[in-house]
Amino acid sequence: MPIKVLAPEVVAKIAAGEIVERPASVVKELIENSLDAGATQITVEALGGGVRLIRVADNGAGIPSSEVELAFQRHATSKLSALADLDEIATLGFRGEALPSIAVVADITVITRAQGDLGGTYLSLQNGAVVEKGQRSSPPGTTVTVRNLFRNVPARLKFLKSQSTENSHIGNVVSQYSLAFPEVRFNLHLEGRSILRTAGDGDTKQVLIQIYGLETVKAMLEVRTIPEEPSEAFPTVWGYVSIPSITRSSRRYLSFFVNRRWVQSSLLSAALEGAYRGLLMTGRHPLAVINVSLPPQDIDVNIHPTKREVRFVHEGEVFTALQRAVRKALVEEAPVPTLKSPPSVHTQDTSSQSQMPVFPNHYDREDESGSMPSHIPQPPLRTAVPPLRVLGQLGNTYIVAEGPDGVYLIDQHAAHERVLYERIKAERLRQAIEVQGLLQPAVVQLSPHQEATLLSCEQTLSEYGFTLEAFGERAYLVRALPAFLKGKSPAEVIEDLLEAVSEKDALSELQEKVSISLACQGAVKAGQTLSPQELRQLVRDLESTNLPRTCPHGRPTMIHVSSAQLEKEFGRA
Repeated sequence: MPIKVLAPEVVAKIAAGEIVERPASVVKELIENSLDAGATQITVEALGGGVRLIRVADNGAGIPSSEVELAFQRHATSKLSALADLDEIATLGFRGEALPSIAVVADITVITRAQGDLGGTYLSLQNGAVVEKGQRSSPPGTTVTVRNLFRNVPARLKFLKSQSTENSHIGNVVSQYSLAFPEVRFNLHLEGRSILRTAGDGDTKQVLIQIYGLETVKAMLEVRTIPEEPSEAFPTVWGYVSIPSITRSSRRYLSFFVNRRWVQSSLLSAALEGAYRGLLMTGRHPLAVINVSLPPQDIDVNIHPTKREVRFVHEGEVFTALQRAVRKALVEEAPVPTLKSPPSVHTQDTSSQSQMPVFPNHYDREDESGSMPSHIPQPPLRTAVPPLRVLGQLGNTYIVAEGPDGVYLIDQHAAHERVLYERIKAERLRQAIEVQGLLQPAVVQLSPHQEATLLSCEQTLSEYGFTLEAFGERAYLVRALPAFLKGKSPAEVIEDLLEAVSEKDALSELQEKVSISLACQGAVKAGQTLSPQELRQLVRDLESTNLPRTCPHGRPTMIHVSSAQLEKEFGRA
C-alpha cells in the first residue's frame, strides 16, 4: 500500500483511543481538569457504568466564554506555553488532548462560568463538532456531561466489561484522587446511589476510613521521611501502610502519588514491598497510600498518553527514601499480634471488611517488569519485645512465657528461624560462617532444571559454606555444609535450596532466598522437645534479634494474650 497522510477524523479517533480507554478514563481526565482549576468540591455521577452518562461538576475557576470552544481543539491548553515548561510541570494535565479526545467518542455538553463573569456559557458537541452554543445561568465552576460514550466507536464499546466492573473502575479513580487531595470534597454517585462522600477537611486518614473502613485503618501505620541530611532535592515520603498482619492477595491496594499525581510505578512497588521483606508470607501484599514529593525537574511525567507513569531522574534516591521510611515505621510501630487483632493474613479479601465499598486499583499490573535498583540494605533498626519469663513448652511446639502485660505464646520453629536467619546473614557478611566437612561425601543427583539453577548460584552457595564438585552426569559430591546444618541430609538440603531459588534471581534476591531456606532447614521443628535451658536460650536469642516479631517468611513468631483479656474471660473484669 502507498504511504499517505491519514484523514483528520482518523487521526482524531486514534488519539482518542490512547486517552479514553474506558469510562473511568473520562472521569480521570475531567477530575484532573477540575483539580487544576482549583476546585474545592467535585461531584461525579455515572449511569450505565459510565457509558450512558458521566457528569463531573466542580466549583473551580471555570473557563472564560471566549475560550470555551478553544478548549476543545487538540493541543489547546492553559497549563504550559513553551518547551521549557515540560521540565517543570506542576499541573495534572498539560497535553491539551483530554476534552477533544472525549468529544470525538461521545456527545458532550459543558456549562461553565469563570470567576468574575456575570453568567455561564453553554456548549454542546457531537462527533467533535460544536452543534450549539449559548448563555446559561450557572454558579462559578464547570460542569461537563458526557453521554453515549463510544456510540460511534462500536469496536471499543464491545470490549468494555459489565456495568458493575466499569463502575468499580470509576469508583477507584475517585477514591484515588480523594486520597491525593483530601482537602477537596468529593461526592460520587453511581446508578443513582451515593457511594462515596468525603469531608474535604484535609485529613487523609478520614478518607482512608471512607474507603477501607475504620477497623482496617486503625491498624495502619503513618509513614514519614526524616532525611539524614535534609535538602530540597531529597525526596519526601509520607502516607500510611498496613501492619504486616493486614494483607491482600494482590497489589491492587497499593496507591502511589508523585507530587500528588496518581501513578503506577514498578520502582515504587518494589521499594515498598522490599520494606516488608521478611515480614509478609509469600503471596501476600500490604495496603498502602504513599505520597512522594520532589522537585518537578526531577521527574518526567510525559512518558505515557494517559500520564499514568512517571520517570525519575534519581531513581536510587527515591527508592531508598521510600523503602527506609516504610521500614522504619514497620519495625518501630508494628505491634505484636494479639487475639483481638484486626483480621489476620488468612482473612478473605471481601468488601465486607469496609464500611464503604473498596475500589481496587484495576490499573495495577500484577507482574510488572522494568529495571529498578536492587534491594537497598536497611539500617539496623531494632524493634524490641518485652522481657519474658519462660514458663514451659506447649505441645512440643509453642513456648509459653510471661510478660509485663499477660502471656506470650511463641512458635519455636518461627522463633528459631528468625534467630538463625539474622545470624546467617551477619556471618556471611563477615565471611565467618562455620563449615562442617563431611567424613563421607554425599552424592546428589539433580534434574536438568536443578543443575541449571545450581550452576547459576554455585558461587553464592560456596559463600554460605557449601563445597560441591561435579561427579558424573548431573551428579555432585557434597563435601561440606554450614555447621548449623549438622545432622541434616545433604541431598535434602541441596534439593530444598534449589527449590527455593531461581536461576534468574538477582544476586541480592538470591542471597536472601538462600538465607531464608537455610534458616528454615536449620531451625528446630514443631513437635521437637526442648529442655528448659534450651527454651530460655531460644527466647533470649529471639529478644536480641532486630525483628523478633516475625520469621523470615513473614509469619508471626509470637501471639500476645493481654492481662485484660484474661481477666475478661475469667469474669474478673
